[in-house]
Amino acid sequence: MDHKPNDERESMKEISAQEAYDLLENDKDYIYLDVRSVPEFDAGHPRGAINIPLMHFIPGSGMQPNQDFQAVVEANIPKDAKLAIGCKTGGRSARACEVLAQAGYTNLANVRGGFVGAMDNFGRIVEPGWSMLNLPVSTEAGEDARYESLAAKAKK
Repeated sequence: MDHKPNDERESMKEISAQEAYDLLENDKDYIYLDVRSVPEFDAGHPRGAINIPLMHFIPGSGMQPNQDFQAVVEANIPKDAKLAIGCKTGGRSARACEVLAQAGYTNLANVRGGFVGAMDNFGRIVEPGWSMLNLPVSTEAGEDARYESLAAKAKK
């Protein structure tokens, strides 16, 4: 049985990629936080997203935890910010929501299905992702959206 504190459970919600898009379009205070690796983000991301990876892709080693994730988020995003958090399929973003809720963030939405879509064990899509729904995708990002720049702010 899950024993999350009530405040943590209440600070997180689950939304579809379409719901995330609608929130971002209708409430300019929402931020799409893409927690995929830098190469994944660079290959395509929701238009307007910022990138702070929960995990880094290390050639030859695979995915490794980003030890600076929480510090970089805290240096760039206030704790009362409205965040739609997405990854490739929804797993990393759910973990990022847990980390940020424990850090005191109060308005978190995990994007179920993420960018690509969540699949069952047979490879069937069970939750369409951002790209599958043909929502706006970009391969460009301003300096204020790139991990390298955001991480530099945390080191100051």
